[in-house]
Amino acid sequence: MQTSQKELKLRIGSKLVAEKIEPLTGAITTPIYQTTSFAFPVGEKYRYSRELNPTVERLNELVASIELGERGISFSSGMGAISTTVLSLIKPGDLVSLQMDIFGRTLRFFTDFLSKWGVKVKVVETGTLPTDIIAKPNFVFVETITNPLLRVPDLERLCAESKENGITLIVDNTFATPINLNPLMYCNAIVVHSGSKFLIGHNDVIAGFVIGSGNAMNSIDLLRRTLGTSIDPHAAYMAIRGIKTLKVRMDAINQNSLALAEFLEDHPKVSKVIYPGLSSHPDYKRARRLLRGYGGVISFEVKGTGNDAISVMKKGNLIIPAQTLGGVNSVISHPATMSHRSLTAEERKKIGLTDTLLRLSVGIEDVEDLKEELDRMLSDSG
Repeated sequence: MQTSQKELKLRIGSKLVAEKIEPLTGAITTPIYQTTSFAFPVGEKYRYSRELNPTVERLNELVASIELGERGISFSSGMGAISTTVLSLIKPGDLVSLQMDIFGRTLRFFTDFLSKWGVKVKVVETGTLPTDIIAKPNFVFVETITNPLLRVPDLERLCAESKENGITLIVDNTFATPINLNPLMYCNAIVVHSGSKFLIGHNDVIAGFVIGSGNAMNSIDLLRRTLGTSIDPHAAYMAIRGIKTLKVRMDAINQNSLALAEFLEDHPKVSKVIYPGLSSHPDYKRARRLLRGYGGVISFEVKGTGNDAISVMKKGNLIIPAQTLGGVNSVISHPATMSHRSLTAEERKKIGLTDTLLRLSVGIEDVEDLKEELDRMLSDSG
């Protein structure tokens, strides 16, 4: 949306792999500037790598370009990106509104940490409009596809009402990725990512990103330099390399996920399947309107108890039991005891996160092998 005319000539698949040739040597990949500092006065622009590093700077440009933003900032983790962003913008007395159905650690940051510093936090039910104009929040935090129940909020309405009421909208686009959705096409929001997931996509780098424009980005970057939530040059290089394959990975993941969601919906050991690409999903019509693809996460409930669900998860071989998502390998987890273990039983009940729910992050394996693996895992569960 705020890209240059030159950038607009390239589609996202080309943007992901386009390199800036290094002028001194002609290197065709971004070099790793593995240095803590830069000589003065040569280092007028680059002084200390925690503040600015050429490898990290290239990564910043790349994530801004693919999210259609004016500026990108890289962080040491997704939570580093979220916490630094929020702390740089919110002050005591402000009201922030968010859905309970989001990543558990994000929810805890708002409800446990910020509330101690005089920030008012309003958590609303899953599927409702978080702006809640009557309460007039200063900030709204929302995930484009929520974790783990995969709700798709009305981004168009959120953008319109946020602009009308002077609300700062922070959008976590981790699950959708820029391949499936660009929030900045709809409004001047602040977009955050856990880059460790689909964006980098190989389960080998911890990173986070913030994309946006204007004075807010300057404030966020200044606090990053102060807090030290900066990504290191080697991790930045690995991130650039991983992001190059984002489109081919997501094209395969989108296709695999829809096929697996349909397969699970017909499986006798599965009581419920949650996936935005299924007509049974409560936000299906909205997902069809907003998303170019439905993403790589499927949540499903197995018949039986929580222990039965854990038993199914542990039987994974090709599908790895682990607390992560978004990589080339398919991974399965039990949110109630893993990613969302920090939620109370009451909070999990409110959002509909049952003990029998499993979260499947679909990879790029052959879909028929994944179907056979899931059938074995479910059938062996007894």
